[in-house]
Amino acid sequence: MIRAYLEDLQKFGIKLGLDNIRTLCAAFGDPQEAFPSVHVAGTNGKGSVCAMLTGILARAGYRVGLYTSPHLVRIEERIRVDGRTIPGGDFDRLLKALKERIEGLLAAGTLGSPPTYFEVVTALAFLYFREKQVDLAVLETGMGGRFDATNIVTPLVSVITSISRDHPEHLGGTISKIAFEKAGIIKPHVPVVCGARNRTAYRVIKDRALAEEAPLVRVFDQDGSLIVRKGRGRRRRFEYRLGDEVFRFSPRLAGVHQGENAAVAIAAVRALGRVWKPIGPESVIRGIEEARWEGRLEAVGRRPLVLLDGAHNEAGLKALRAYIEDSVPRPVVVVFAMMKDKAVGRAARILFPVARKVVVTSLPFERAASPGEIQSRAREFRKKIVIEPDPGKALALARKLAGPRGTVVVTGSRYLVGEIKKLKPGRR
Repeated sequence: MIRAYLEDLQKFGIKLGLDNIRTLCAAFGDPQEAFPSVHVAGTNGKGSVCAMLTGILARAGYRVGLYTSPHLVRIEERIRVDGRTIPGGDFDRLLKALKERIEGLLAAGTLGSPPTYFEVVTALAFLYFREKQVDLAVLETGMGGRFDATNIVTPLVSVITSISRDHPEHLGGTISKIAFEKAGIIKPHVPVVCGARNRTAYRVIKDRALAEEAPLVRVFDQDGSLIVRKGRGRRRRFEYRLGDEVFRFSPRLAGVHQGENAAVAIAAVRALGRVWKPIGPESVIRGIEEARWEGRLEAVGRRPLVLLDGAHNEAGLKALRAYIEDSVPRPVVVVFAMMKDKAVGRAARILFPVARKVVVTSLPFERAASPGEIQSRAREFRKKIVIEPDPGKALALARKLAGPRGTVVVTGSRYLVGEIKKLKPGRR
């Protein structure tokens, strides 16, 4: 089966660099040049910003391609046109064509080594968007930016959402090093929209933009300001001022951080309007308010409220904690799993204090920390921790512990969110 070929590429792991993806795409006539694009990098918020951008553009009447990663349940989720995931038959057909071409390139010595899983899926997305003749594609980097496989495009606008610590083994252990990698998506003379609030990160991004003579828009502080207002229930109302324009909106996506992501999307759309096609304010507001993005404070159950959130680094977990403290019914029970290369102890200190109990579970991945390892690295919370290795049973236990009036929060890893979604937790 052709999917087995793709899964087998996982053994090559993460391999940063652009030579393979350039060679592979060149063999197909450079499909990434067949459509204009917006390129989005950042530590947190990339997926939500991409979802809002595609929603705005779709509301304006454009056919939009969306490429994101990772997926939660099915790989087809990564590639969408007009909000619909690529059909399985089209995915398999394009994957077969890629496999045959790759084998020929390897045999000829044109490719020095097999491409990675991510490189193949990225090339497949480019091929599909060319086939579907999208008006524009919104492309999310997988990790970093400078050597990310998506970085062979020359977009109309580059977007950097936020900068915080994550993937230190690949991106470096300091904010300046991480910002340098993310700023690698900046291209000569291509406008850059920067949502990073950290001064060190902004300075690195600004220096790169100056070097590339790329016009720079700072979403907050200088070019725009965001006001948060109380809304109804879990939703918040926001007012974002950008230059002479004022946008008032209430995103479907929950959390104050989603107002910030919406501001980044608005600034990106306005930058896009200066180099491509202008988008009316009604399409901007409706696109933001209707945007959905699975696994980001996604409610999948009531009595108790069950929220799925893929937060897996410090910034994401801090945003999640702020939302829990402000907006959810008590008691709170957390279902938690994490990758062993993450700062488990630091994550626990951020999140576990707001929980009555923490049900630690396992994931079927070699990179995942075992429940015992998590308990050991979060030993100061041992009285709160309950171990249940099976994710489905962990969710059932958490529901029982929270009671009908409480809240269950599933978090710590996108992979855990995906495992829980496979169980269709809204069906009881």
